[in-house]
Amino acid sequence: MAENRREAALAAAAELIGRRGYAGVSMRDIAEAVGMLPGSLYYHFPSKEALFLEVHEAAVAAFHAALDRSLEGVEAPWARLEAAAAAHLSELLALGRRVAIVSPDVGALSPEGAARVLAAREGYDERFRALFAALDPAPAGPPGLARLMLMGAMNWAPVWRREGGAAPEEIAAAFVRLLREGAA
Repeated sequence: MAENRREAALAAAAELIGRRGYAGVSMRDIAEAVGMLPGSLYYHFPSKEALFLEVHEAAVAAFHAALDRSLEGVEAPWARLEAAAAAHLSELLALGRRVAIVSPDVGALSPEGAARVLAAREGYDERFRALFAALDPAPAGPPGLARLMLMGAMNWAPVWRREGGAAPEEIAAAFVRLLREGAA
């Protein structure tokens, strides 16, 4: 029973923080969303930041798992990049409003909390760096710029993509094709 309440609190925190941002949500808001007394929430989580960090780490783990699944059996470097981009877009678009969980404003966190979020981001970025390093021919321009361009375009997809629009796989294929044709 206690584990169910804990999981419900994590889900409510993800939804509320996704909708209103980290600073716009209190422990009281999260407790109310799951029918708990605010003090009871502290039984499960010592602070709002601890709760948020757990939500963030679970979301990042889901992105890593999706990336792992997408790359299984894919050998060609450009095909690997396309598969990874499709997995990233699928995860990102599935989050809906909760996208703020994976790309939070770290300024509202303690230095330790911000460091954990930034380390998780760096670990994920490193996987895309490795994918780009394997490309032949490499995308045109300064090293790293094509990766940043792709990540930026993908990370804005929840803003610009319309419901019922192109599937994540179609978007990824188009983005990677543009990078590859520019590299040729």
